[in-house]
Amino acid sequence: MDRQQLADFLRRRREDLRPEDVGVAVGARRRVSGLWRGEVADLAGMSSDYYTRLEQGRGPQPSE
Repeated sequence: MDRQQLADFLRRRREDLRPEDVGVAVGARRRVSGLWRGEVADLAGMSSDYYTRLEQGRGPQPSE
């Protein structure tokens, strides 16, 4: 699996999703229109550190 392609895909998808799309409460201090990395990690059942590494293209070799 190409790490950079995966990172680009994850970043684009996270930016396209809105909190209300996945049932996350919208707070007044939200600076991004998409989801936070921690929110995506929680929804996926993984640590936010691991998700961040995947999105930055520096995580371990993920399985397909």
